[in-house]
Amino acid sequence: MTESPTASTASGRVRGVWRGHGTPAASAAFLGIPFARAPIGDLRYAAPAPPEPWTDVRDATEYGATALRRTGTDTLIPEPAIAGESTLNVNVFTPSLDASLPVLVWIHGGGYTEGSPASPWYDGSTFNRDGVVTVSISYRLGFDGFGFIEGAPHNRGVLDWIAALEWVQQNISAFGGDPNRVTIGGQSAGGGAVLALLGMPSAQHLFHRALSISGALADVPLGEARARSTRLAALAGVAADVDGFRSVDEAVLHGLQGKAASAKRGLAAMTDQLVNGLSWGPMVDGELIARPTVDALRAGIGSDKPLLLGAADDEFTMVAERERNALRLIPAALLLRSFLRDRNARRAYLEANGPQRALGTAAMVGRYISDHIFRIVVPRVAEARSGADAATWAYRFSWVSPTKGWACHCLDVPFWFDGLDRERVDALAGPHPPQSLADEMHSAAVRFITDGDPGWPAWSTAPGIARVFDGDRAEVAEDAYDSVLALL
Repeated sequence: MTESPTASTASGRVRGVWRGHGTPAASAAFLGIPFARAPIGDLRYAAPAPPEPWTDVRDATEYGATALRRTGTDTLIPEPAIAGESTLNVNVFTPSLDASLPVLVWIHGGGYTEGSPASPWYDGSTFNRDGVVTVSISYRLGFDGFGFIEGAPHNRGVLDWIAALEWVQQNISAFGGDPNRVTIGGQSAGGGAVLALLGMPSAQHLFHRALSISGALADVPLGEARARSTRLAALAGVAADVDGFRSVDEAVLHGLQGKAASAKRGLAAMTDQLVNGLSWGPMVDGELIARPTVDALRAGIGSDKPLLLGAADDEFTMVAERERNALRLIPAALLLRSFLRDRNARRAYLEANGPQRALGTAAMVGRYISDHIFRIVVPRVAEARSGADAATWAYRFSWVSPTKGWACHCLDVPFWFDGLDRERVDALAGPHPPQSLADEMHSAAVRFITDGDPGWPAWSTAPGIARVFDGDRAEVAEDAYDSVLALL
């Protein structure tokens, strides 16, 4: 395999690079292929437009520009920011150009405001080794992708997801993928994106299975989205319409969007999210997204598609732990009163989380934040799909990071990707994370993507059942999410 791999897309030919001769088996990477034109000029805040065709073979050996503009130094997942205007692009990893293999399309997380498809954690080489073509996609972030703008289409970031999936349907066979066996997957905001797409009638023809890891739903009410954009316009000193926002430099708006959503920081900002929801994300616009995600799933949308979803035990507990000294003298029951106003529900929740409560107020508040944003999504979605034609499987990630002290947010991603040796994984998972756990989780993902069954009893056949991933043990429990049921 000395010659560079090439493939034909609807817009023109692309040249990738072969990687990993030997073990893992050789695979090809095609990076930074545009699925839409650069969202600049008149296309800023417009729906994604088809890419302009090219005649020469296009080099696709380096990641394309990202919507993320600054590389973070304290992010849990390494998220490279790559300069440039053509930010709507896909990366394709494939073991063979002459096959018809199942496909995983990965949507990155980052709270709908951050994140990068160019992260080394999302490299598809290990999935390629196991016969899965992998695609990572980009989308517009924050206000650019999800802000309410008079005179512009709503949910532009969602439209980007759809355009990328349409690109996959049109082009993935040229990369050895089967367009009739596409699984959408993602973590955090990416997991929420998966669930949002699963509940969208207009997206149903674009994929066949769904994998949601720590899915965070936004479902921003239209009125709240409008109010946040109005505040942003006031901060920028422009009219709250498409011409006004286009007159402001991108970097200026990026700097103001956080303040427009909430002036709070740290634990206070997290508390604000508990009350008001995620700052920017898919809005319930009455058109593309007609109703909140769980309501759409309960109505039967996406019921023909298998779903695998779950969350980690303490997604955001470490955020609350930073305030341990400030919280240590305040009873957890008192702090939770502002959020769990029903006394019986609050008492039941505290009782169900007795071991966590014994660890102190910060641990209990962190568990509530994790439950409210992430873990409660699992039984809500699973129960909403109780009458679905296709099965729903649940998992719970309980392995505790030796460096963070919790089964925390993002920790499970390198296990799903079987990438424990990748950049900065040791900072989150320690120097010797259990390979046996990665083997178990990655193989479950491959089975689901390939055969539509991860290998344990489905929630839809035994409500409450889930696979618990914890160190060398991988057990099935019937009460995996009982500790959140008081929040339903």
